[in-house]
Amino acid sequence: MLTRLASSLLLALAVPLAGQAKADSVEDFYKGKTVNLIIGYSVGGGYDTYSRVLAQHMGKHIPGNPTVVPQNMPGAGSLKAANYIFNVAPKDGTVFGTFARGLAMEPLIGTSSTQFDPSKFTWLGSIAEEKSVCVTWHTSPVKTWEDAQKTPFKVAGEGSGSDPDIFSSVVKSLFDVPMELVTGYPGTNEMTLAIERGEVDGRCGWSWNVIKTAQADWVRDKKLNILLQMSLHPIEDLPDVPNVMNIAQTDEQKQVLKLVLGRQVMGRPYAAPPGLPPERAEALRKAFEATMKDPDFLAEAEARGLEVSPITGKELDELVADLYATPKETLAHARAAIGEAAR
Repeated sequence: MLTRLASSLLLALAVPLAGQAKADSVEDFYKGKTVNLIIGYSVGGGYDTYSRVLAQHMGKHIPGNPTVVPQNMPGAGSLKAANYIFNVAPKDGTVFGTFARGLAMEPLIGTSSTQFDPSKFTWLGSIAEEKSVCVTWHTSPVKTWEDAQKTPFKVAGEGSGSDPDIFSSVVKSLFDVPMELVTGYPGTNEMTLAIERGEVDGRCGWSWNVIKTAQADWVRDKKLNILLQMSLHPIEDLPDVPNVMNIAQTDEQKQVLKLVLGRQVMGRPYAAPPGLPPERAEALRKAFEATMKDPDFLAEAEARGLEVSPITGKELDELVADLYATPKETLAHARAAIGEAAR
């Protein structure tokens, strides 16, 4: 009897001790280390700004308080960064990053050379949902959606799979818009300069929240013509600008738009490589969630005009699963819309 009692006591003590040892091992691993935050775009755009604010505050919420260092890796609309995080980056919890929200659906649509399975990323969460617009520069002859349907114009893009390229291609194809996509710009800064210089008329798939903050003077001085809302739900700030969901007439158009625009719910996603030790993956997810509630992080985000409406890593897992449950017929329509516009 005494032996059984002693064994039970030892077992009861061992369970919390095992949990403590696991926590201690995570803290010991991260103590004194650097965690690299890979940014799939050049310096200065929305993804870069969000990531630099995140990097300043997330380290204190990871056990061991490592230093989080932003590292820009632009290329192919952030596909270079996504492929790196999935295939090359160490799978030990010292690397995570951000890339185009739409890349999670790229293997579905098959428009670029993805080298990853979105369902196997270690999704940490997203800082905010996004709503985008199509715009042109004030000197462009295309000033309204009505103009866009009849007057040829050029828009900037980043690469296959990025919002500017996908959104432009879908608008062009679904609504027979005489739009030419000029792609290959490394990021928002370069596309913005191209618009100012007259290399292109404008761009689609541009975050309205980013425009309001980074280009606030353009909005104030009416230097942009806002042609179209590219979002599943209306943008309250723009009641006089048509929403693409209201323009869609057929079920096919609406289905394709729901699939393509659904990526915006993903907003500003962050992911680590697959196959992380479970306790480190959980530590990173918890640290991300804690940062989203951190008063210092929220104050800095507000000061920079950055929207914070977070989504958890678990919710991103569910969103990706929903995307991959899309009916084959809808996927075929989306591939056709994007493929026709690319030709």
